[in-house]
Amino acid sequence: MSLVAVILMAGCGPSTWTGYAPLYPPLTIFAASSLQPAFGKIGEAAISRHIASPTFSYAGTQTLTAQLQQGASGDIFASADPTHMTTLEAAGLISGTARIFAHNRLEIAVAKGNPKGIHTLADLSRADFVVVLADPSVPAGKYAQQALTKAHVIVHAASLEIQVTGVLSKVALGEADAGIVYVSDILTSGKVDGVTIPDDQNIIADYPIAVLKSTTNRTAANAFVDLVLSPDGQAVLNAAGFQGA
Repeated sequence: MSLVAVILMAGCGPSTWTGYAPLYPPLTIFAASSLQPAFGKIGEAAISRHIASPTFSYAGTQTLTAQLQQGASGDIFASADPTHMTTLEAAGLISGTARIFAHNRLEIAVAKGNPKGIHTLADLSRADFVVVLADPSVPAGKYAQQALTKAHVIVHAASLEIQVTGVLSKVALGEADAGIVYVSDILTSGKVDGVTIPDDQNIIADYPIAVLKSTTNRTAANAFVDLVLSPDGQAVLNAAGFQGA
């Protein structure tokens, strides 16, 4: 019997059938905004494999952490850094052990074709360039400050965005000449170009994932985490510019 037929039968069955369970258990997943392109595809895979029907809440990791601390409930938390995951662990909001599922690196985002000729972090200190960064409370902003410190560069940012996608958007829209984002942001956006940051100035971002104690679908939540860490999930993340766990 086809999947469509099963759904139609479920919708048209006897009114006394009150024990119907959805084909795909619902999951609410709090995920760092930089994960959106990759997790969207992994979510599609979760549906196609009958693992779960995920709903994603994307924002800066610091915003998601605050929401969960203030009582928001969900099934999974995927962070852009271990620090915020540790905060939730200390608050007793994590079930089991968090697992690193991906790594990321920083890159300078510039307009297509790099018309301003920006080639190094040092160029971002020029007074004639408009540079935006993520706020230091955001993992991407914290990492950007660490990279600039390693490069001995001081940048007077025109704005500090509450999530890394805000930095990317301002560069893509021409509201800024450059910004520091993740390699994955450059690759999946297609609206900006990237300038490589040397290894000795770069930062490796570790991304942990964990099931939340508030989950109402523990089996499905564990299965989704397993999917993220599986070879197929890792392939999606690698294609989106992340480095595997």
